[in-house]
Amino acid sequence: MKLDARRVEAFLRDPGSARVVLLYGDDAGLIRERAGRLVRTVAGSLDDPFRVTELGRDGFGAIAEEMGSMSLMGGRRVVRVREASDAAVGAVKAVLAGKGPGFLVLEGAGLTGASKLRTAVEQAADGAAIACYPLDGRALTELIRTMLGTAGVTVDDDALAWLSGQLGADQAITRAEIEKLALYAGPGGQVDLTAARMCVGDLAGLSLEDALFAATSGDVVAADRALELAMAEGAAPVQVVRAALGHLQRLQRVRAAMAGGVSAGEATKAARPPVFFKRQGAFAQALGIWSEVALDQACVRMWEAERACKRTGSPAETVSRNAVVGLAQRGAAARRR
Repeated sequence: MKLDARRVEAFLRDPGSARVVLLYGDDAGLIRERAGRLVRTVAGSLDDPFRVTELGRDGFGAIAEEMGSMSLMGGRRVVRVREASDAAVGAVKAVLAGKGPGFLVLEGAGLTGASKLRTAVEQAADGAAIACYPLDGRALTELIRTMLGTAGVTVDDDALAWLSGQLGADQAITRAEIEKLALYAGPGGQVDLTAARMCVGDLAGLSLEDALFAATSGDVVAADRALELAMAEGAAPVQVVRAALGHLQRLQRVRAAMAGGVSAGEATKAARPPVFFKRQGAFAQALGIWSEVALDQACVRMWEAERACKRTGSPAETVSRNAVVGLAQRGAAARRR
């Protein structure tokens, strides 16, 4: 069965009669976290040598054998498979066809809707497939507010907007960074933009921000290099195009204010989220390159790229990379005119 998001927490506390669980999606941190919780729930520990066995991509052939083994010390045996792929579908089907008491946890980051492994687990009566995707939008904003609020810390609007653009690609990292912010501010404290940048500035979001400012400045080489770094550090394809769209919309708002008679400097100072002082030169350069019409067209392309990233079987990383590099190329062409 494909587990509904509202039932996930209860299932992690008690998987009941399920024998095979597949965790899939783009959030590798969330997959690891949930897999660990399931192992602890069933075996009581992550590293009990009598009850827990871990297999990698080279161990798919041993899945059925490990699942058929009995624990010498009693209790239900757990087999945890990291980097599960469709190459494991034969072994998993053999397990599903049996009736052994073992519990199989599969970590399958990146599996698409066309995956044979996903189909096999979703169709099994004693199988459960759980989607693990990055937080975004309102859910991410609420998580930041809730975690900081629980620690007795408030967050101002500018910091919240900036954090929402940097975090979310990996829930485990997101939670760790919010906890770090809460510790930095302390009970009764407040997180402002300066504190947020100081504590979270070493994440992939900073590389992604570098890529976007370079792109709208028309620097193709710098944009491509920073984007490659951001993706290597964990930036998800949808996160990339959404951040690009947010960056373009900020340029649009400043452009609209300028059309209403406000100077570029004053409009930039009023921008939300604020433009970091070290990036104001690149932002001003982008305002000189991009017309209102060109920004509108660029936003449409980003919306189309986001939809393409969400399509089943779509090469999302390629789509997002092409969208940002294409933005840089158009910026470079406009700068030469």
